[in-house]
Order: sequence, then C-alpha cells, then structure tokens
Amino acid sequence: MRFSTWARATALTAALALGLAACGSDDDSSGAADSGGSEDFVTDLTFGTGGTAGVYFPLGTEYANLFEEHIDGVSVNAIETGASVDNLGRIAQGEMQLGLTQNNTAIEATKGEGEFDGLTIDNAGWLGQLYPEAAQVITLESGGFESIEDLKGKRISVGPPGSGTRAVAEAILSAHGIEEGDYEAFEESFGDARAKLQDGNLDASIEILGVPAGSLGELAATHDVKLLPIEASIAEQIAAETAFEPYTIPADTYEFTDADVSTLSVFAGVVASTTQVSPDLAYEITKVLYEHAGDISLAQSDLISIDDALLGSDGLELHPGAQQYFEEQGLL
Repeated sequence: MRFSTWARATALTAALALGLAACGSDDDSSGAADSGGSEDFVTDLTFGTGGTAGVYFPLGTEYANLFEEHIDGVSVNAIETGASVDNLGRIAQGEMQLGLTQNNTAIEATKGEGEFDGLTIDNAGWLGQLYPEAAQVITLESGGFESIEDLKGKRISVGPPGSGTRAVAEAILSAHGIEEGDYEAFEESFGDARAKLQDGNLDASIEILGVPAGSLGELAATHDVKLLPIEASIAEQIAAETAFEPYTIPADTYEFTDADVSTLSVFAGVVASTTQVSPDLAYEITKVLYEHAGDISLAQSDLISIDDALLGSDGLELHPGAQQYFEEQGLL
C-alpha cells in the first residue's frame, strides 16, 4: 500500500539518522534531546502544517507569524505538508523543527506502532494539544446514504498520504463491517476529495477536522452536504481500542445539520524537535501557543486553552521547554 510504504520508509530513514546522531553518548537515558548538543539548536524554523484545504495550514501560518512577533531572534516558515505522519517523519530526519500532528499519530510514532511499525521516533517533544479534531464522514444528500454501512462497495477518500486520517478511517469502516477490499480507497487531500464529491467521482470522504470546519460550510454553499454518524456504542468500542475518544458534533455546528452527530475525536497538537529546538525556545513557543491563542482568526481559537493543554498527552514525552512552562502554570 503506497501510504504505509512511504511512511515506513520515512520512519526507517529517521531512525537510522537518529541512531547515528546518538553515537558517542554513553548515557542512553538522556534521550534524543541531548544527543546532538546545544550547538545543533537553531532559530530559523520550518513549521510543518497540512494541506491548504484543511485547518492545519492556516492555523500553522498564523502561529508562525505570532512566533516571529513575540519571540526575539526567531524566524518561522510554515509550509504545506501531508500533515501528521509527514511532519513527524521530517522532524525525525531534521528537515523540520515544528509540526502539527494528531496526538494518536504522535503516540504511534513514539511506540513504533501503526504507520511507524517497529520504528520509533524519539526526538519529537510534545508542546501540548490545541483543540479536538472530529472524524467527519462526509457525503452528499444526492448519494442517498443513510448510514456508514451503506458505503460498502463505494468510492471513499481515506485521507492524504502522510496524514493520520487513514488509521481513523479504516477503524471506522471496519467497525461497520467494511474491510479493505470492500470499497475503493482514494488517498486524496481534503480539498481534492471534496472536488471529487462535487463532480460525482467520490461517494464519501472521511476527514479529521477541527469543529467547525469552514471548508464544509463552503461545500454546503453549493451542495447539500450530509454527515453520517458513528453510533455511540460503536464509537465507544473504537475508543476502547485506540487513542480516539467519543465525540458529539452539536446540531447547530453547521447549517446543514439538524441533529447532533455522534463520532470520534483525537487532539490536534504541536511537536518540536528536541535536537534542534532548545528548551528556552520551546518554552517561548509553548507560551505563545496558549497566551496568544486569542489572536488566531480561525474558529478553533475559541477551543485553545491552557487548562486543556495536557489532554491526550498520556504516552507522549513533553519537550523540556514545554514541561517547564506547564510546571510554572501549575499543570504539572
């Protein structure tokens, strides 16, 4: 499968690179944060986001501007990427220093599971979660689908290569009796998936998006959009076996929904390289993430709170700079 092959190749290269970087250190307990030494820390940062049709790209772009505005001597370039898996792989390889990612994908990377099967990434320090991201199974009213089970044998976008969406999509479909081979899978960016929905070349797109997702409002301006729910009992079943959590999209979230939509959520968060981002700089970045969240123009800014910063962080190693900030805030 093209996605898994790409991700695992990235992780393998990263693991080898990190292993070489760690050579010469007698203290295995020091971790990736100490493997390169302070001379490897940089202030010209590349910030991996996601596709331009999702929330990650505009959010990362706005935060990059805030980092430059409020942190002396730092430059930050937010770039379009394949999102979670892609960002973690590039941080591991030293190609990027900051990245947005789903917390479940970051957990898989640190454990060597999922798309990082058997290969761990240990230089990505968690800076905290920003907001919940809901799995949204998007169809059009014209398709006539009433449930996820109706998608068997259909054309379904399961997210772009390098994102954390595919694992969620496969878990959702499998829980509804739809296994690999029971549908035609498309690896599309969210924007391309919606275009194919509009053109009749896709039947559904499973997307992990912040709530509300402005892009769905744009789609609804020209087409009758429908979200297929994950029944609460099934959502709880999936949550018990994964890092996802049951979640309800309130009926008034979108103009096209007239009832609550039961689904799953993960958390969107930020990671920073422990080998290239110093604890002092990570401290400042974490501070901006929460103390200037109100300066973000996106709807997700209302959900970003220091009080919730550590949600979904179980199993993740905090960047030393973020840990210091949270300790000062009384969260640790």
